[in-house]
Amino acid sequence: MVRVERRKGANIGRGLFLVRYAAAEDAGRPPRVRVSVDQKRQPNISLVLHPDHIDAVLWRPGSSLVVRATSPGEIIVEVSPAQRHGSSAAIVQIEPLSQGDTHAPRPERGAEIAGGRGEIRVLGHVAGIGDVWADADSWLAGPSAPSRIEGLAVAWPDKPDDLNLRYSVKTARPQAGSGRMMDLMMDLGTFAGTRGRALPIVGVVLELSGPGASRYQLAAEAVFLGSPRLQAAGKSVVLSGPTGREPLVGFRLRMDEVNVPAQSDTGAARSGISSGRVRIFHSRARPAPLLST
Repeated sequence: MVRVERRKGANIGRGLFLVRYAAAEDAGRPPRVRVSVDQKRQPNISLVLHPDHIDAVLWRPGSSLVVRATSPGEIIVEVSPAQRHGSSAAIVQIEPLSQGDTHAPRPERGAEIAGGRGEIRVLGHVAGIGDVWADADSWLAGPSAPSRIEGLAVAWPDKPDDLNLRYSVKTARPQAGSGRMMDLMMDLGTFAGTRGRALPIVGVVLELSGPGASRYQLAAEAVFLGSPRLQAAGKSVVLSGPTGREPLVGFRLRMDEVNVPAQSDTGAARSGISSGRVRIFHSRARPAPLLST
């Protein structure tokens, strides 16, 4: 029996990390994920397993284990199919765990919804994770942690009364609401897209209207699976992949005042997604997932 294994190293720093099996292409017979450490070379890294398990193997999406590192090092992640000629496509995310900073200020009451500053925010339903908030100019999924986005809603607590933001999404298959424009008339706009139906977004449209529209412009970026990062700015923004069928796996949105110079973004250079079977994305701000497609 021939088994094909995909092996990749992932660098980690000092601390605790959750290794989470996020998703698999073949949900019926998902590949297994094995996590290992060369203890002879790296005695500073240990794996914390469930008491009922003796092997560091994640058998299906939703399972996880913990890595403890007293100094920076490397862990090895191997993905192997469940059967001959089976799928080895899986998403494994390495997420840092923290007990918090005793000197960090407490978030203001209501910060979970309003963001504490009244800035524009985006709510996205991410496959395998659920509803996630992204602050202004922060990635929802994105280059460092690409995941299918199935729905979007926009919140802007401090939106001027003379300005309106409308947006729509196109889903991978026709369904009610796909392509219909949603209004952000109050603090939180209408949810566009789906939840838990495995229907990724393949296109996004945003536009400003109203007397106050001349004072602002949209600045949006998107990553569609297998395509370079897209950037667009203006009163109206349209984003989609090269063929219009690529799933949206990263999105971020900012609202700029026209009379204020936009802040430079050193990370906004266009960058494509490599076509290898197993890929690791590193980021200081987001967990580094291992992605096998």
